[in-house]
Amino acid sequence: MGHREDLLEGAKRCLLEKGFMRTTARDIVKESGTNLASIGYHYGSKDALVAQAFIGLVEDVGDAFSEQFLDGGTNMAPAGSFERFQEVWEQVIRTFPEARGIWALNLEFVLLSDRMPGVREVVAGVQGEGRKGLIPLFNGRSESDLDAETVDTEGRFYQTLLNGLVVQWLFDHDSATTAERLTEGFRRVAGAASEASEHPPAVRPTS
Repeated sequence: MGHREDLLEGAKRCLLEKGFMRTTARDIVKESGTNLASIGYHYGSKDALVAQAFIGLVEDVGDAFSEQFLDGGTNMAPAGSFERFQEVWEQVIRTFPEARGIWALNLEFVLLSDRMPGVREVVAGVQGEGRKGLIPLFNGRSESDLDAETVDTEGRFYQTLLNGLVVQWLFDHDSATTAERLTEGFRRVAGAASEASEHPPAVRPTS
């Protein structure tokens, strides 16, 4: 690997070991076997490098999960079904123990991002890609076929659920919501909404 890749991998290891606030440029240089000038040359600043390292860690988890899940082929439940919804979340939750350090890092970023404006700006710019990557797991469509409205609605829905599950699991994984309970809750909410749409309450005449 060249210095650019060495810096990125070194920054990833530093983040997992020390977190955002305790990771310094000198830590990254020492871990990667490079020099301070390389950070500016390849990434512009330490914040930009740390942001790319964080994004890379999250993408690594997503890629590993997608490969594991999508390899199921015909064994997967039909796209868009409640069974598929539960199946995906079961797989996601199974990744939490191995990826605990990354999810804890994610929570630290959420809590402290206002103290890292340079990192926050870069990470905020790729949030849409994260939403887009979740959707195919549930509806079976290719990312290239997704329109902006789908990403901004369905993608946000799945991303919100994921963030909530992560926080619950980090706080107390024994009491965190299971895929089964999440699916049953979704089934009930969807059923009630469908019922209300089919049988709207009568409008009382105004006097």
